Amino acid sequence: MENKNVSVISDQVNDTNSQLAGSTMTKAGRLAMELSHEKKRLKQELEELQTEYDEIKPTTPTGTTDWYVKWMSMLLAVAGIFLISASLTFYGQMAYIVSCLGWIYVGMQWGDRAIMIGSAVSCTAIAMNLVNTFT
Repeated sequence: MENKNVSVISDQVNDTNSQLAGSTMTKAGRLAMELSHEKKRLKQELEELQTEYDEIKPTTPTGTTDWYVKWMSMLLAVAGIFLISASLTFYGQMAYIVSCLGWIYVGMQWGDRAIMIGSAVSCTAIAMNLVNTFT
């Protein structure tokens, strides 16, 4: 990687020097031109790196309350499914209901109706099953 950058810089310097070979520009002027070209190249490289970073960075906030609720809700949902599969239906349903409530909170914080509706529907279904079981 370093060799490529060195060769690109030396090519640009050689191009700049060849363009200025017959001019009466001072050495300081030539150096200013070279620095200007280098600054332009570095700006372009920085813009490319920023674009790459923007494409791969996470879109959800991290370290906020809704982030913690999201991950706890996800863990509770998975735990609820495993508990139901292990014939611990009541505990699994309770874990899943708490998970759904957490997801409804996250959906409200993010303004995401799809998360809220999906969680509310699944929470209602599990709650109805729980009520039918105990009545």
